[in-house]
Amino acid sequence: FLETAAYFCMKPKMGEKEVSPHSFFSIWHEFSSDFKDFWKKENKLILQERVKEAEEVCRQKKGKSLYNIRPKHDSGIVSKNCSTT
Repeated sequence: FLETAAYFCMKPKMGEKEVSPHSFFSIWHEFSSDFKDFWKKENKLILQERVKEAEEVCRQKKGKSLYNIRPKHDSGIVSKNCSTT
């Protein structure tokens, strides 16, 4: 614990000889809570951007026809029977 506190340059409060776990983890809890909130917001923004990109790709693909529809020709059996009567 003391090595970790020293790594993060934690100094004991006035009147204390060493950094107490309570003071260290209270600061760490605030940091981790803030980090989690920012992480969630950032992930939400990234997700919204990806959804917009996917919608744009879908719009572009819908705009382009992947196949051609040809008009129906009257050359089937029904058209031959109707023309003879």
